[in-house]
Amino acid sequence: MLYLLDFLVEYGPTMTQTDLFSIWSKEAEAALNAKKAGIIVDLWKCVGERRVIAIVNVDSPDTVDQIIFTLPIMKAMGQYVNVKVTSLRRYEDFAGDVNQWLKESNS
Repeated sequence: MLYLLDFLVEYGPTMTQTDLFSIWSKEAEAALNAKKAGIIVDLWKCVGERRVIAIVNVDSPDTVDQIIFTLPIMKAMGQYVNVKVTSLRRYEDFAGDVNQWLKESNS
């Protein structure tokens, strides 16, 4: 199952940018290792924002929760990280369904 994970990272009033980058460095290492392992299909950092977008390929929505809750950045400062999760469907599968529905409606 594919999911789009959209992370928006804020930081609190007592946290410096250096503090944030120290945590983010650990997060980046974990993310790149997950990409090498095939869990993360691809990963992007949005220019000029503290925003990261990832496409992950996992077996269940439970796994998405387990991954999110154990990320280094979530453990260190989860109260400042907002994650939007969107379930994705391969476009080829959708297109096949559309063609099937169209064929059935013309029968």
